[in-house]
Amino acid sequence: MAWLQLRAHIAPQHADLLETLLTDEGAQAITLEDAVDDPVFEPERGTTPLWQQTVLTGLYDDLEGVEAMIDRVRAQWASHAIDEPCPQIDWEVLQDRDWSREWMDGFEPLQMGERLWIVPSWHEAPQPDAVNLLLDPGLAFGTGTHPTTALCLGWLDEQALAGHLRDTTVLDVGCGSGILAIAALALGAGYALGTDIDPQALQASRDNAERNAIEEHRLLLAPAEPAPSGRFDIVLANILAAPLIELSSMIAARVAPGGRIALSGVLAQQAEEVIDAYRHCGLHIDEPREREGWVCITGTRPA
Repeated sequence: MAWLQLRAHIAPQHADLLETLLTDEGAQAITLEDAVDDPVFEPERGTTPLWQQTVLTGLYDDLEGVEAMIDRVRAQWASHAIDEPCPQIDWEVLQDRDWSREWMDGFEPLQMGERLWIVPSWHEAPQPDAVNLLLDPGLAFGTGTHPTTALCLGWLDEQALAGHLRDTTVLDVGCGSGILAIAALALGAGYALGTDIDPQALQASRDNAERNAIEEHRLLLAPAEPAPSGRFDIVLANILAAPLIELSSMIAARVAPGGRIALSGVLAQQAEEVIDAYRHCGLHIDEPREREGWVCITGTRPA
């Protein structure tokens, strides 16, 4: 079936009103998008900030009476005594297409380093003998497509994680989809603990571990509070600069003597502040790795 799509550029302070008006007219879905590639990094906890130039889209299954609908929206806007006039609302008819197929076609297997691949479930693994993680985009909180995740995965791929005298232990702070902890286990680590503040992230990690045949006893998942105890051979934290700095004492204390750490979710211009925080905690920090304006900061605790 065909769909009617309405689009308008909206100031963030008026987005809620326009969303309500379009929903009242029967919108099946509302989408908010960044109009000019102006990403919002590190919003305050509990807030959902919008971009300064936002595109709001409404999708309808009724193609009739669109001009009358837009007139009603404008009239309702005026009745709210908004200082600014109602934004221009453009519309078009979207012909029926296999949207799910087009979405799937946009994702290909990704190689991370020498041994590791991220493979969507609908693809054959390009290298069957490689370490292949099955992760589907959109089903969780991180699937390797973002530079920060890719940097961490590339670093993990370089590590000798298969234990000789004993199993390598891993802590993944802010585990999201569990991709980093699962990758470490697939690459040879013996045991991993993943923590997150979001219960949905823990469930996503659990589902992804099962999809990748990770034995339940090898991946323990727990809320981020209370903070984890103990020391680990590998500590991973792909979150954001502000919580990395705020939690630096706790995260650094989890690195065992001779252990290694990888921190990401950090913009290049934030790197020095994060590095300073972890150097003050007694870690030796390497030269950061950078990709597309993001960095991964790695280091070790002296033995």
